[in-house]
Amino acid sequence: MKRPEENKDLSMLLGIILEQRTSRNKWVEFDWSVIAVIPGADLIDNPVELRSGTDNEGNWVQYHAATLTLEIFNKETEGYKFNLGLDNPSVYVVLRENESEPDSENNEGLNIVPFLVTVCPYEAQDYLDSGEEIVEGVLMPASVFSWLSAYVDKYYIEETFKKRKRKAFDPRKEGYDKPIAPIGNTYFRTGQ
Repeated sequence: MKRPEENKDLSMLLGIILEQRTSRNKWVEFDWSVIAVIPGADLIDNPVELRSGTDNEGNWVQYHAATLTLEIFNKETEGYKFNLGLDNPSVYVVLRENESEPDSENNEGLNIVPFLVTVCPYEAQDYLDSGEEIVEGVLMPASVFSWLSAYVDKYYIEETFKKRKRKAFDPRKEGYDKPIAPIGNTYFRTGQ
């Protein structure tokens, strides 16, 4: 079944909230994790410290690290439908190590920066497979859930499975009727 010809690609701005915690690992100074996304967040130039504190696990600081665009595409509706059907639908945030200087204008010391946000678990898995990025899932906010559900309800078309038919065996086409080429003993000369 063909999909109707119209622009079905949509986007939404999501603010990414990162938490930096003092690490218990002697080789790593901080542990980073995504703790939330904020639908409709304003664009920011630099990370903004939201709050900080200390608990029984150590010191922590939470940042609005970036605002990224969540894009959805009609060809990925199968992945969206799968995500929405999970007990805890997620928004996946892809993080990369910060390659610029820690004190540069754009980073203000963040070791990890958000790179991409997606609601397709298959796309998130592709980034996990590379091994170069960190992918973390956070609970999908209700507004994103309803927006994505409406999109899937409108554009998802289930594709029926088509089993391919095996072709009948014909030995003449497979080369079974040809004689086996003799094995040359060019390289295995004896007595010389």
